Amino acid sequence: MKRFYKAAAIDAGDDGYGIVLDGRPVRTPGRVLLRVATEGLAAALRDEWDGQGDEIDPLSMPLTQLTNTAIDRTPELRDAMIAELVRYGGTDLVCYRADHPQTLVERQDAQWQPLVDWLRQRYDINLLTVTGVLPQPQNPAALARMERIIAAYDDFRLTALHMGATSAGSVVIGLAMMEGVVDAVQAADAAQLDDLHQIELWGAEEEAEARLKQGREDIEVAWLFRSLQ
Repeated sequence: MKRFYKAAAIDAGDDGYGIVLDGRPVRTPGRVLLRVATEGLAAALRDEWDGQGDEIDPLSMPLTQLTNTAIDRTPELRDAMIAELVRYGGTDLVCYRADHPQTLVERQDAQWQPLVDWLRQRYDINLLTVTGVLPQPQNPAALARMERIIAAYDDFRLTALHMGATSAGSVVIGLAMMEGVVDAVQAADAAQLDDLHQIELWGAEEEAEARLKQGREDIEVAWLFRSLQ
């Protein structure tokens, strides 16, 4: 789509902040008036619109895409999103540990165990950790508590958590990121720990490097979206 406006600006009101393009308010793809709660997020959205060239590239506007999702899609998909996140908790990445080599064992313990401990201390959610990759059922009471914690998130925070957790492959990492226990770099390092260790040993293939790069970028966007709310 060709750029059809000269300048983007913030429109502040009693109901929050919106974006106007040459004075015309931005709406979501669902035709809902785009409004956000914080000026910081509004400023980031304005900058995405202002930063477009002659052609509008939606892929270069990740915060706008997440905002549209939070407004248009998350309200109707809340139950499915929550259920998906709880399923991640049932087989969470950080709960499955290696028994060798020792360098990997030590890194997993150093980076993952503090997150498992934090989840228990912060929310009284005690997830079982095991050695190996065979699925081990988690305590249903722990998963039920996790579900209640996630369900308490508003639509914008749930959207950020969903992107962060699915990008990391771990709802534990996602929750820790949402609570500010880890930042985007720490979250990505924890999520990609096994891959990064493998690369150290054997080197990286171009396809694997591209996948990891995309994962880190997605986690960074989720972190930024969360931080601006």
